[in-house]
Amino acid sequence: MKGLFKSKPRTPAELVRYMRELLIFIDRGAQTREQKREKQREEKVESCDVSELNKCILEIRTILYGIDGAEPVLEACTQLTLEFLKEDTIRLLIVCLPKLDLGARQNATRVITNLSRQRVNSRLIAAEYLENNIDVINILIPGYEDSEIALSYGAILREYIRYQSVARYVLESAQMKKFFDYVQNPTFEIASDAAATFKELLTRHKSTVAEFLSKNFDWFFREYNSQLLQSPNYITRRHAVKLLGDMLLDRSNSAVMIRYVSSLDNMRILMNLLRESNKAIQLESFHVFKLFVANQNKPPEIVSILVTNRSKLLRFFGDFNIDKEDDQFEADKAQVIREITNLNPRADDGVQ
Repeated sequence: MKGLFKSKPRTPAELVRYMRELLIFIDRGAQTREQKREKQREEKVESCDVSELNKCILEIRTILYGIDGAEPVLEACTQLTLEFLKEDTIRLLIVCLPKLDLGARQNATRVITNLSRQRVNSRLIAAEYLENNIDVINILIPGYEDSEIALSYGAILREYIRYQSVARYVLESAQMKKFFDYVQNPTFEIASDAAATFKELLTRHKSTVAEFLSKNFDWFFREYNSQLLQSPNYITRRHAVKLLGDMLLDRSNSAVMIRYVSSLDNMRILMNLLRESNKAIQLESFHVFKLFVANQNKPPEIVSILVTNRSKLLRFFGDFNIDKEDDQFEADKAQVIREITNLNPRADDGVQ
């Protein structure tokens, strides 16, 4: 007889609606907790609701990812996706992530990132949702300032940056400048996560990145040089010079590259990085420095510095080797040596 009274399993849509009710209760409870008197009783009730919420999120994750190797059921995933976006439940879940315990937060993060890739009638409806609710991004970016939520918000932000409209919004927002601080966070895991997001912003959508760098060249590279390439932290310098090479060597950024390698101040920074004891930094710096040397329209002041330091540079590159065989590296190095050897300063060359 006991089995007759078991509750009927919730449909995917009902699960989302139930989770929404729990999120609203917990969110409101967190906002007013300090104003309430019956704290002990309230915490007991809330603990029960948090437990229910954790189970609900886990059940939703199981539907989206499948269980025991079984493929997710398409119809169930579609129902979940539509219900999540219908009443802006996805925003509520993002807002409430800091209030969840670690396990529930990790499950919720996986739910949110999975939903962004779900297709309904061949359409990525999460992309449409974000275009109409782009301010959700303003919740995610400052997450890097909170050590508890940084990695979760970072994972969601990178997922959303896959959409060009979102990447453009972040690049053009005032919050873009905050990434120069985020990638230098004293906590290694957070700094690495922010660096991964920063790289995604500056490499994924070629035309959008080229437009951003062209329009914002002066302030962006001023900050990039001073804060990242000249950072006292060698990991920051290493990531920065690698990303710089990725940006400048991309064909879509050819105009930006020419502008960057026409600056004597920029070349001096790369020459200093070449002198570092860290082999990885040296190698990545070489890949950028060779662009200054290969530039067929070098400004006179750059030619003058290269000629003045010719013997030191040739001696350095003669001894410059990496730990593995690399034909392309050897060819590039030989080309740099030839270019420097054949430089002839004009009569009007010189550094002011």
